Amino acid sequence: MTEQTGKSAFLVAAGIFLSRIAGVVRQSVFAHFFGTSMAGDVFNAAFRIPNLLQNLFGEGVLSASFIPEYAGLRAREQHEEATRLAGAVLALLSTVAAILVLLGILLAPVLVAVIAPGFTGQKRELTVQLTRVLFPGAALLVLSAWCLGILNSHRRFFLPYVAPVIWNAAMIVTLLFYGETSSQAQLALYLAWGSVVGSALQFGVQLPVVIPLIKGTRVAYARASESVQRVMRNFVPVFVGRGVVQISAYFDTLIASLVVSGALAAVVYAQILYLLPISLFAMSVSAAELPAMSSIAGDLGETAAHLRMRLRSGLRRIAFFVVPSAVAFLFLGDVVVAAIYQRGEFSRADTVWVWQILIGSSIGLLAFTLSRLYASTFYATRDTRTPVRFAVIRIAISVILGLILAVWLPRALGVDRRLGAVGLTLAGGIAGWVEYALLRRALGKRIGHVPVEANHLAKLIAIAGLAAAVAGWMRALFIGETEPLVLALAILPVYGAIYLGGAWVLGVSELAGLVRRKAR
Repeated sequence: MTEQTGKSAFLVAAGIFLSRIAGVVRQSVFAHFFGTSMAGDVFNAAFRIPNLLQNLFGEGVLSASFIPEYAGLRAREQHEEATRLAGAVLALLSTVAAILVLLGILLAPVLVAVIAPGFTGQKRELTVQLTRVLFPGAALLVLSAWCLGILNSHRRFFLPYVAPVIWNAAMIVTLLFYGETSSQAQLALYLAWGSVVGSALQFGVQLPVVIPLIKGTRVAYARASESVQRVMRNFVPVFVGRGVVQISAYFDTLIASLVVSGALAAVVYAQILYLLPISLFAMSVSAAELPAMSSIAGDLGETAAHLRMRLRSGLRRIAFFVVPSAVAFLFLGDVVVAAIYQRGEFSRADTVWVWQILIGSSIGLLAFTLSRLYASTFYATRDTRTPVRFAVIRIAISVILGLILAVWLPRALGVDRRLGAVGLTLAGGIAGWVEYALLRRALGKRIGHVPVEANHLAKLIAIAGLAAAVAGWMRALFIGETEPLVLALAILPVYGAIYLGGAWVLGVSELAGLVRRKAR
């Protein structure tokens, strides 16, 4: 079972890797044409507003409420009830998404005024226009997340996670086709339409594979079904929790709009990089473990023992990949940012700014990734309320600290207000560690304590630190004299090779397991 889950995690990671690389390419092309300009701020703000739909009803909520129930029904061979549940969830999602799209289009001016109060005049008008265009695309991404839930439960992991490549490709093509002949405002509008087209393609490419898996499904509410009622009961607290998370994300947008022009675009550039290890490693392991954990049968003691085993293995795997990612962002982030973004409208000064913001995010990177697996373990036990409660605490801390570090402190000290964007991400990182500690403690009371071993973490940090020192020395020799992409291609492989070599010498078991799977 562990070997099968490792294969599933690899397929998830492979799909996510391809989609995230496509996302990085998309954002690199975006940076070339927009930099940290007004239009870049506008598009990023407009994109976040309808994205509320995807985040409220998308993968996170379905992973907590739908997948455990659907996977459990299939494990018990209740296939008719499973297909009934799939159709009911699709009917509910489609109805709610359609209503919210209509409301979003009608209320776009109000939403922009609330989310980005620092936007005025032409900047505000363009944001409203883009928001209205983007709303239908967000609804299509919700349906795409439903496909992901079905496919994951049937252990079809690669397709749903690689499908966003098509969405990214549609936006890249739009930028390249219109970028040289359009003003930044016109290009932002074309890009919004390109996003909608890409959303439709992302949903459409999964549907032909999903339909045979749920053959005979009727798209009907089926509210009398016990499984549908259980999903709805689990859905509500997760939905509320996701709503709180979204409020936090919009507070970040609000605060960034008050910091300085271009701050929102700079934060988004940093987030694209920061989310890579979360998506590749935390999401891949958590997505593969959730159906497996949800299918565990036995008495309370046996179930707890199996969950502890799976959780311990997953935590070690996540840490093996995330620790070097965080260290690289902290000490070599300028090399990474310059290689991806520094061209066209994106200057060296922008590179340093985004690196500073990335440092703030990296403080909480390990906490965020480990928390994903802890939360999935709660979901597997049908407890959706505990992770929500701790998410609320994290968000409250993040918002309060964000206001202090991003807005009040730079003004009180009279320092460059651009540093407020760094304070914003630093606040989120600190709050992430609080959430991690709360999740670990609560889960320990339920199934037994499962920490990330201190010796394991110490090894990984020491190896990554040595690799960063060598790579940093190389950067000092060549920076300023070498093209950013060439510098990254020279330095980052050395960093990776030293880390992997050190892990091999110290006998880190995750590397040995990875080598064995690759050999087979």
